[in-house]
Amino acid sequence: MDYYGLMVHTHRLLMAALAAALLTGTMAVVAQPVAAKGNAQRGATAAKTAETESNAALDAELFYEVLLGEMTIQSGDPGSGYALMLEAARRSNDEKLYRRAADIALQARSGDAALQAANAWKEARPQSRDANRYVLQILVALNRVADSAGPLKQELAQTAVQAKAASFQALPQIYRRVSDKTLAAAVVEQALAEDLASPTTGAAAWTAVGRMRLLANDKAGALDAAQRAQQLDPISDGPALLALELLDARTAQADAVAARYFAGKPSPALRAAYARVLVNQQRNEDSLQQLQAATSEKPDFAEAWLMQAALQFQLKQLAQAQKSLEQFEALAQAVPEGDARRAGLSQAYLLHAQIAERRGDYEAADAWLNRIDSPQDMFSAQSQRAFLLGRQGKLAQARALLQSLPVAGPDDERMKLLAEVQLLRDAGQYREAYALQGKAVAQFPDDNELLYDHAMLADKAGQPEAMERLLRQLMARQPDYHHAYNALGYSLAERGIRLEEAKELIQKALEFAPQDPFITDSLGWVEFRLGNRTEAARLLNLAFKSRPDAEIAAHLGEVLWSLGDKEQARSIWKQGQQLNADNDTLRETLKRLGAGL
Repeated sequence: MDYYGLMVHTHRLLMAALAAALLTGTMAVVAQPVAAKGNAQRGATAAKTAETESNAALDAELFYEVLLGEMTIQSGDPGSGYALMLEAARRSNDEKLYRRAADIALQARSGDAALQAANAWKEARPQSRDANRYVLQILVALNRVADSAGPLKQELAQTAVQAKAASFQALPQIYRRVSDKTLAAAVVEQALAEDLASPTTGAAAWTAVGRMRLLANDKAGALDAAQRAQQLDPISDGPALLALELLDARTAQADAVAARYFAGKPSPALRAAYARVLVNQQRNEDSLQQLQAATSEKPDFAEAWLMQAALQFQLKQLAQAQKSLEQFEALAQAVPEGDARRAGLSQAYLLHAQIAERRGDYEAADAWLNRIDSPQDMFSAQSQRAFLLGRQGKLAQARALLQSLPVAGPDDERMKLLAEVQLLRDAGQYREAYALQGKAVAQFPDDNELLYDHAMLADKAGQPEAMERLLRQLMARQPDYHHAYNALGYSLAERGIRLEEAKELIQKALEFAPQDPFITDSLGWVEFRLGNRTEAARLLNLAFKSRPDAEIAAHLGEVLWSLGDKEQARSIWKQGQQLNADNDTLRETLKRLGAGL
């Protein structure tokens, strides 16, 4: 017999002795008045008393067993306390004691013991949802994904139809830490088999399956699930939200699912969420459409007005941005004083300052920055003030201001360095920017974004060999970092060297991001350098239709010019100028070709 078993056995003997003493004492007390009563009454009274006192003895034994278990735990011996508590639970069939035994084991980080208690609980109470949930959660925590299928199916079967959507939504969170997420997705899909075919629960079930597949990095499978869910319920939020997750994960085909949903009448809050995803994809015009619809449908949606103003500024719609900011500020006045209001107004004042700066009114820009009093936004305000100084040619003062800003940790230090790098970049000081970016990379060596920017600055600084070295280092560290392949391929094409290798690099980038218009632009440009002008025109047309951009316009116009279609070339260049008249590539192309517009 093991130690815990011996303790339980010894404790049982002690409790049995206690019960016997209680019963004997009670019977002795009861025996004294018996002579004054009849035989029948004596027999009935004795039987009833014996039953009552027997139950009292059992209750007393359980009480002392539980008490001893808790005392044992408090004394630093959770294993013995667990054994006592589980024994008490088994003899009393009390769910609270089963739960307590499982909790003791979990607190002691003994997963197997916790599972033993939960299984005993479930065996004693097969229909107990709490017992089944404990078994399910412990199996998942122990990474026994395949074994969790049965408890999961029981939990879903016991869930009311009206509550199933919420239960399905929680499944990815339950399984998110398991090692084999592909198996977890299969287990969930198997458990949801009946619901997947139901017109009532099908959309929610397929959405859950899709999120499980996305958790397992099966983007194609997740997209298929989103499409199936939307077919079952076109107006359901779930498939659209899954589509937004897929778009964030660079799955361009999910846009059809999102667009179909947002062509209807979604909530303004969901439109704002879609707008954020579109901004991340650099689809500013599409994002602005969603925000304009949101503010039209819900004029008091303050956050949407602020986002709309930021986008309008990016698109150089300064007057419209100003009006959107005024709408936001009017709505902000109704918000109680607090951090949220101050943060929102600070963002609005920063935008006002940027608009004034764009108009060349530096005094007004500085006045807007002076209105910012939120400590959290003071760094942004001072950085913007430094950029104002830089625009006025006061580069030394601007750098000194940035360098004087206090830092509270590594994140602040990173922001300071990058703000100064951007200041130097804006001033055309590429060599100094490249050197300073190197310091940032040294301080944060695992940051791939910093390494990529360092490579781009190497190119600007006239060091193509350093650029290639850094980009190849990045490819080795993160083989799916498509920007690195595209940047190196485009650089080789631009310099007119190793063109076949350049094409292979760009095609590799397209494998990771097949719908990216800028990579398509790079491929079109390398085809042009290879002499394949018709194919180049086809690819660049696709890129420009997908993403109207001044640099793509410069490339497409040059290819059309070389093909003799000068009228169409000028038309494309004019569109590019409207998008960004300051684009260096466009201006250089027009000057080199002598193409007056």
